[in-house]
Amino acid sequence: MIVLMIEDDKVLASALSDYFELDDIELDFAYNGESGLKLATENTYDVILLDIMLPKLSGYSVCKTIRERGISTPILMMTARDTLEDKLEGFDAGTDDYITKPFAMAELYARLNALVKRSKGQVSSRLQIEDLTLDLDKHQAYRGKTPLALSPLSWKLLLVLAQHSPAIVTKEALEQEVWGEEISANNLKVQIHKLRQSVDKPFANALIQSVPKVGFVLRGNHPC
Repeated sequence: MIVLMIEDDKVLASALSDYFELDDIELDFAYNGESGLKLATENTYDVILLDIMLPKLSGYSVCKTIRERGISTPILMMTARDTLEDKLEGFDAGTDDYITKPFAMAELYARLNALVKRSKGQVSSRLQIEDLTLDLDKHQAYRGKTPLALSPLSWKLLLVLAQHSPAIVTKEALEQEVWGEEISANNLKVQIHKLRQSVDKPFANALIQSVPKVGFVLRGNHPC
């Protein structure tokens, strides 16, 4: 996946770069609207990650100009502005999706990946592990046909585990992707317990497994 990121917050841009590097995603950067628009019109990308509050040219203007020039590359807008009016303005300018800061890295990756797959005619706004299904559009998880009651935090944890499945996710990686720097010592343990109550306890097979001294993994074929 080749991503153009237009973002003036260099700290956030660096954090996203480090995260995406783990998934072999190539990134081009622009730190203002004018240079971002230039890159978007001169090069080909799988998806554009576009901040709204930019120097020189706003994200809305960049998005609108890209569409006026006949470029159909999927665009994901990101911003701290979360009113309905802001979102409608973004969609009116031509964005395909919208994510509000602060966000979990895993959710951002899932949204970008879904946009790219749709643009290439591939299915998938869903992740499937055994009988567990995550509907990325609806933010809803199911075991078989049974919907799971998940808090926003539980959804983020489950999404990270599902995206990496069947690989192990270390405790440190989970904490960083879900909470960033804002986590207390016992928070992960407590939240994993809550997640298991929803995802595993009512069902015959446990999918969330602990890997002692390492982290957690989402895999099937293990009885509760």
